[in-house]
Amino acid sequence: MTSRTPYEAIVRERTTLSPHLVRLVLEVSDGFASTGVPDEWVALTVPGQFQTRYYTVRSLDGALLTIDVVIHDEGLVTSWAQTECVGDVVGLSAPKASFDPPPDATWVVLAGDLTALPAMARIVETVAGVRVMVHAEVPDGPLPGYLGDVAWSVAPSGTSDLARIVRGIEWPEGPGYFWMAGESAQMRDVRRHARHDLGWDTRHYDVMGYWSGSRGRQARAVDPGPIYARGRAAGKSDADIWADYDAARDRA
Repeated sequence: MTSRTPYEAIVRERTTLSPHLVRLVLEVSDGFASTGVPDEWVALTVPGQFQTRYYTVRSLDGALLTIDVVIHDEGLVTSWAQTECVGDVVGLSAPKASFDPPPDATWVVLAGDLTALPAMARIVETVAGVRVMVHAEVPDGPLPGYLGDVAWSVAPSGTSDLARIVRGIEWPEGPGYFWMAGESAQMRDVRRHARHDLGWDTRHYDVMGYWSGSRGRQARAVDPGPIYARGRAAGKSDADIWADYDAARDRA
């Protein structure tokens, strides 16, 4: 363990769900507790590594934590998750989360790629009293039974077309909440669309970059910390700070 992963867990089960998705069931140590928010994520440290990677929680049933790991062409968790890892001890951080529909929301729209599937599935199982619609992008075709009623689209592994898909959504009437996660450059485009084209305030959407493609890796050279600090010092809203950050990424 490291200071960022204060809890231990033992891998109890490993199941291949698709060519690009592996399910791990972990038995967590005492003290690990859910936030109660359905899109919560944890930092995972695997054997032989000191770096962490972040994964959303598919489920937490007592001491059994389930995470679904996306298998990329390369990566420290990808390589480990494809081994016979049952019995391995891993490190976990305390979970964090962001899903927070406003009280006036009468609908929820979810969109994401393979990395967002666990969170979207858990949100669907948790949210009650409002209409929930899901748009999921996957590399290997639909995963029957994973999410129920879903608008599926297919994109080759390592690519994404979610920004175009979101621009084509026919939004329900009335106030709602849009949650989305996926490739960071696509998420930048969607945030701009929500803010400028749709005119939404940040209470009604949460758009997060879960991984970086070639455009996203270039944009990561921009450190968000100073931009956030300057924006706060100037009294700017979160939406204005996001705009400053996206503009800096464009220049990069």
